[in-house]
Amino acid sequence: MFSGFRHVKVAIAGDLMLDKYVYGSVERISPEAPVPVLDVVSNDARPGGAANVAVNINALDATPVVFSVIGNDTNGDTLIGLLREKGINTKHIIRSDKRITSAKTRIIAKNHQMMRIDEEITDELDETTSKKLQKSIITFLNQHKPDVFIFEDYDKGVLTPDLISIIITTCIKLNIPVVVDPKKKNFFAYTNCTVFKPNIREINESLQTQLQQTETTDLNIITNILKQKMPHQITLITLGDKGIYLNTGKKGVIQKAHIRNVSDVSGAGDTVVSVAALCLASGAEPALMAAIANIAGGLVCELPGVVPVNKSVLLKECLNLL
Repeated sequence: MFSGFRHVKVAIAGDLMLDKYVYGSVERISPEAPVPVLDVVSNDARPGGAANVAVNINALDATPVVFSVIGNDTNGDTLIGLLREKGINTKHIIRSDKRITSAKTRIIAKNHQMMRIDEEITDELDETTSKKLQKSIITFLNQHKPDVFIFEDYDKGVLTPDLISIIITTCIKLNIPVVVDPKKKNFFAYTNCTVFKPNIREINESLQTQLQQTETTDLNIITNILKQKMPHQITLITLGDKGIYLNTGKKGVIQKAHIRNVSDVSGAGDTVVSVAALCLASGAEPALMAAIANIAGGLVCELPGVVPVNKSVLLKECLNLL
């Protein structure tokens, strides 16, 4: 299955981001205010959000095709350049003067994040730009019929309920499985998707529940409520250090997390949805799909910053643990 990933084409729609890092050391407090002074040592930038999903798909030797809208700005130039360096197709990314490219700048000293600075617009796309994006996606689906479609939603306004509905309807007609990594605003907009992958916090916020202990019985009840509100085939809920919950009917099962030396959980959800989508497109049974995605999410948490999964390391871990 892993060797066959190179034949899989993945369409990805959602919010692209640029993850920026400023590394340095702190030895003194500012005389101007009671805040630490960072002496900058180095800077780094990596694709984030839906762009990180594309990077993960690419790292697993599959072919990602990205659909989104970003700004006509320096951060956008950097993001496009980083994707092109990895050989990722960027021709379907729309540049707009009415948007800015979402960017998160993390200030880090001695491997500890001191602050994060966000630059973003979260308003929905204007109608003209949204229609342009919709036409680009639907045309691609009909002409190229990818093996799987991923929605990577970060509530930054690129995905709207109308756009989501049209894409899912088209994918169903073309027999293309749809995998969703949701956020709060459009949480219930993904009716009839194939795999719905929230995390436990997103479930609590959207269903107004307060699950603290992740027990299978409670998750079964919540998932059945979710499926009544928004019908879909497979529920995959990430539980942090507790593992992952899989439900393909009325009852589900928790696959426990494997022990890891966690460094940074940033981007783990992107990796989980990427691996799940590739396994689904490759014909894996849901239990195996969940197991491999669970391992992949743990692996990327061992490395600082937003990083893609390493294919050979993932395969080795799967052979050892499964």
